[in-house]
Amino acid sequence: MLTEIERSIIKKYRKTIWAKFVKSINDYELIEPNDKIMICISGGKDSFLLAKLMQEIQKHGKLKFECSFVVMDPGYKKETLNKIQENAKLLNIPITIFETNIFEVANKLNKEHPCYMCARMRRGYLYSKAEELGCNKIALGHHFDDVIETTLLNMFYASEIKTMMPKLHSDNFKNLELIRPMYLIKEMDIISWVNYNNLEFINCACSYTNTKTDLGKRKEIKELIKNLRKNNKDIDYNIFKSMSNINLDAILGYHKSKEKYSFLDKYDKN
Repeated sequence: MLTEIERSIIKKYRKTIWAKFVKSINDYELIEPNDKIMICISGGKDSFLLAKLMQEIQKHGKLKFECSFVVMDPGYKKETLNKIQENAKLLNIPITIFETNIFEVANKLNKEHPCYMCARMRRGYLYSKAEELGCNKIALGHHFDDVIETTLLNMFYASEIKTMMPKLHSDNFKNLELIRPMYLIKEMDIISWVNYNNLEFINCACSYTNTKTDLGKRKEIKELIKNLRKNNKDIDYNIFKSMSNINLDAILGYHKSKEKYSFLDKYDKN
């Protein structure tokens, strides 16, 4: 079964998954020779596919780099951890699990809305673990849909034109960089790969989301894009492309670091 799963990435899903993965790495210069990359596995479909993609490019690619496959346990139930371990064994991914008390702390700090605190704590623990392992990069399984949803979330709810970047340097951990090698892969193709191989992964396994029928603003944006796509099949690509096609002659203002700029700064009043 493992051989078929790995072959499906290179063969059946060559155009929709493998080629886009390679394009992301090349276009955004995500991997360099002698990198030591920590692959973060949450247990979901995205992070497990990322792990397999990284293994495959190690086998078939020209770049030589190291990978560490890490699962952070934020307080999962025993059956959830068992499922993650079963999938890691099935996919031949040599995971290392380390424990934290993130769920417990996040729920104590904000019982009604713990997700923000949970996300911040996860990021801190992951950076610390990468530093401990001697890694210079952390790879996360965010995909194309995450990027465009984040873009619209920032516009609609933060009043800001801002997207999810394919890579960025850590502000608090020197010499550590976060990369997103699945940046160009669409979620529907990930789901198709999972179904084709009869795989089953966990969803978010925290107690908060398991009790909610509405996961909030991101779900709202996901539904909006889905509806817009009915009238314009290229709507998601257009949202994505707009973030690299900003016309500075036709915006009211922008900011870079702490400096703010207005169109009036260079406006010819004559």
